[in-house]
Amino acid sequence: MTDPLTRVPGAVVDADGLLHCGNPFAEQRALAAGTAVAPLGDRRVLTVSGPDRLSWLDSITSQSLAELKAGQSTELLVLDPQGHVEYAAAVVDDGERTWLIVDRDDAGPLLTWLTRMRFRLRVDPQDASESHRVVGGTADAVATLAAVSVWRDPWPTVAVGGWGYATADPYPGATRDWAEAVVSVETFAALIEDIVRGQRAVAGRLAADALRVAAWRPRSAAESDGRTLPHEVDWLRTAVHLDKGCYRGQETVAKVHNLGHPPRRLAALQLDGNDGVLPPRGAEVLLGDNVVGTVTSVAQHWEDGPIALALLKRTVPVDAGLVVAVDGGTVAGAQEVIVPPDAGRTAAVARMPRLSRRR
Repeated sequence: MTDPLTRVPGAVVDADGLLHCGNPFAEQRALAAGTAVAPLGDRRVLTVSGPDRLSWLDSITSQSLAELKAGQSTELLVLDPQGHVEYAAAVVDDGERTWLIVDRDDAGPLLTWLTRMRFRLRVDPQDASESHRVVGGTADAVATLAAVSVWRDPWPTVAVGGWGYATADPYPGATRDWAEAVVSVETFAALIEDIVRGQRAVAGRLAADALRVAAWRPRSAAESDGRTLPHEVDWLRTAVHLDKGCYRGQETVAKVHNLGHPPRRLAALQLDGNDGVLPPRGAEVLLGDNVVGTVTSVAQHWEDGPIALALLKRTVPVDAGLVVAVDGGTVAGAQEVIVPPDAGRTAAVARMPRLSRRR
């Protein structure tokens, strides 16, 4: 069946839906200004119903959810026994069920894991991806949709029980306004008709991801590689409650935060765009002849130009001159510290930097 998004003027569509409509820079500006919305075909929707759902999710994930109020947005991580990130989910409860917005590749495995963890509790995890879609934009932009649930991204505020490692002031994502609406397939179809008729502006995933990368916002599909600790990408900020009860991986979370430092650290890279060549995700980051990290996300930003996020070895000097491997050579990458090398309870600042506009 033909994807209805192909009817959007200028649309470039891939397996995950709308990539862009021919002008990603203009789409970024429209998204940030709240005049466009972005169909997020790389997201999937899970639900959990039943009277025990919040206390159950609280007990098996990194986030404190037992007292989550209807309409309140947060996020959770599912960690392996060694504290590595396995899955991440945006979370909002409507009073009857909990909605989980997850990356496409996480949906099936996460649902299987949740189903196995039910035991005799009154919970019912389900995949709602066939009947629902996800649309992103500013809170005001998605408020115009007939959504069944809306998640407002808490990033980069340090949530109750969380801890922020990044100390940049101003914080690049401090003024970012981002929300994701869960809508029925019927509402989504009506939205596409409005877009085709020119009654609503639209942006693709390239634009949405560029805004995310510029805000230093980690995502499971990008910054999680099977070895990622939440500390390495500053995810204690919004997705981990350090004072809640036991859950899988908690011992590692506490040990690294209280007694040590994460072995890797997320950094932002301002890439040399003179040649017009961008590295792919997974590209090697080099200090001299030594591989010291990996690119996790890359984007062309309408203000900042070519940018990337990269996981580096903790020991890489913060002022080191780095290059990134590309086809046929390398491009320079000026480093900006996100997670400092000495990140941990004794060195980091558990506060949200003052709100200020990005330079």
